[in-house]
Amino acid sequence: MEILVRILFHPSRPRILLLSVLFFLAPLWTFPAEDTVKIQSGLVAGSGTEIRVFKGIPYAAPPTGELRWKPPQPPKPWEGVRQATEFGPFCMQIADYPPMNVHMLAQGSEDCLTLNIWTPARDARARLPVMVWIHGGGFIFGAGDIDGESLARRGAVVVSFNYRLGVLGFLAHPVLAKESPRHSSGNYGLLDQITALRWVQRNIEAFGGDSKNVTIFGNSAGGSSVCLLLVSPLARGLFHRAITQSPADIATPIPHTVKAWYGRPPLQQTGEELGADIAKLRDASSAELMKKWNSVQRTRAVDGWVIPDDPAVLLESGRFHRVPVLAGANADEGTAFLIESSEFPYARMVPGLQRVKTTLAAYREYLRATFRDSADQAFALYPAASDRDVQTALGRLFGDLMFHLGTRFTAQAVARRGGKAYLYYFTRLSPGARKFGLGVMHENEVPYVMGYLSGVFPEPPPDLPPMEETDRSLSIAMSATWVRFARTGDPNGGGLPTWPAVSRTATEYLEFGDKIQVGQMDPERLRRLDFLAGYFDHLRRTRNTPGD
Repeated sequence: MEILVRILFHPSRPRILLLSVLFFLAPLWTFPAEDTVKIQSGLVAGSGTEIRVFKGIPYAAPPTGELRWKPPQPPKPWEGVRQATEFGPFCMQIADYPPMNVHMLAQGSEDCLTLNIWTPARDARARLPVMVWIHGGGFIFGAGDIDGESLARRGAVVVSFNYRLGVLGFLAHPVLAKESPRHSSGNYGLLDQITALRWVQRNIEAFGGDSKNVTIFGNSAGGSSVCLLLVSPLARGLFHRAITQSPADIATPIPHTVKAWYGRPPLQQTGEELGADIAKLRDASSAELMKKWNSVQRTRAVDGWVIPDDPAVLLESGRFHRVPVLAGANADEGTAFLIESSEFPYARMVPGLQRVKTTLAAYREYLRATFRDSADQAFALYPAASDRDVQTALGRLFGDLMFHLGTRFTAQAVARRGGKAYLYYFTRLSPGARKFGLGVMHENEVPYVMGYLSGVFPEPPPDLPPMEETDRSLSIAMSATWVRFARTGDPNGGGLPTWPAVSRTATEYLEFGDKIQVGQMDPERLRRLDFLAGYFDHLRRTRNTPGD
């Protein structure tokens, strides 16, 4: 879940979302400034010289009024030249949820389905690899206003976009399903993602991109989205490589649109709590709906159309798109969920966590509620001898449960079907992360991947520790590797150690840390992940879910 906690402003690139910088801390061709690009909806004019940047381009009609909770529709064409120099507004987010203290995300609009492009290409014949970034944020907040310049300087056309979030993006309801020719409801945010990828197929060659070489990549909920697109029939042919960074909750059962999950009430009941009448809900203000988000199913669900079955079942049975996959996670993914502050509001997204992490008795009770008859085995794998040990045990459990399990599961599924998958493990404790005492936590890899630390951009603000040469060289290596994978489907090269594709056991990885080196998962970690995989496989087979 990509918690967009801090928005850093830089005079040359307004409103860059750089949460991860908080923790850290080709020849190039020139476009004439007056150049325009013709796309299906009309003419757009961007900005920049060496890297041409286009922002806020509509890829779908505003999903408002009668289009609320419906699949995205084509954007309305425009006359003249549209100035594409500013990011579009955020999609509506949970700014009115005070406990999370995320007040900087108060802006938002339902008219938000826009995308952004960074291209180094001089003309439409360049046929450069395309990298489409999918933002995270737990499917409840976030935006596509990254800075793709560093990756573009390495010879890729970079695309980012917004998609509907929270109740506006993921409400499932029987009346909505009845309206649908596919008898489906929910997953509107995923339909937005698919529509953005279709836009890329139709238009990206005008920006010098290759529509036959598209890589999707994302972190946290964005990483989950990558995995969901891998198994969605609607995304077939829309991308050709996939990079999933710390995908959240991929190997754990996800809800069906007709049953309760993790103690949440059935979706019909939550719809009734909002007002029952869909017509009235479409007339309600988006702010009113967002205020009530916490009682509503707000994430992806099996709907039989966008997601035809549990993603883990689809992956395990080979029902996924055959493309090369790069997957990985960070050493201490779970620690961010254990500290409660305005900077790290993750913990408040897990009901009751603050009580669970305080005492050994509460921790054991949590394990019994979560793992039932397997609670003793879980405790043996995630032990705590006293109250003081609980937080460490929980951090390890959450990291495995939410991120490491799904990362390995995805790579393993691809390898077992004869595909190419590569695992990475990020272990660099950057200077900025050290002051928080949370280790190599969730999202720490993002600024390295994006090239924010590679020297392309000015130094970070003075309140953050200065970067070290190790961080600069690691950022150069990682951003170059991601672009190389996007170009060829193989991350090897660039002076890296030989990076083996994973075997059927998916234990091999390349470590990005103080050194870049090949590694093998240690036996203890393998035992933990194998236990979790077996437990959730049993739940799927019996169609029971935690909390039932």
